[in-house]
Amino acid sequence: MLEILKTFFEAAMIILFGLSWPFNVIKSLRSKTAKGKSPVFLLLIFVGYICGVIKCLILPDFSDRLKVLLLSLYCLNLIMVGTDLFLYIRNKRLDATREKGEI
Repeated sequence: MLEILKTFFEAAMIILFGLSWPFNVIKSLRSKTAKGKSPVFLLLIFVGYICGVIKCLILPDFSDRLKVLLLSLYCLNLIMVGTDLFLYIRNKRLDATREKGEI
């Protein structure tokens, strides 16, 4: 029972964090600027989600259903943060092009 409760709260945390990433990605797409973004922050979050994936893969005490749920949530968040990192790089290049006066 305690394991299910711990997994529930971990899943809730990942879901709530994950709900913010689509908004962040949309903002990055629309703004077309990297200003106000921190690549270090994004990389730290990305590595944190990778650690969560590794935890799900190596801990034997999860049931298969809970492991799949958590692994899926971590991977979904990894995709979102990875997308935001990609957009940061794109937007940084757009910023540099604008500063040169090419756009």
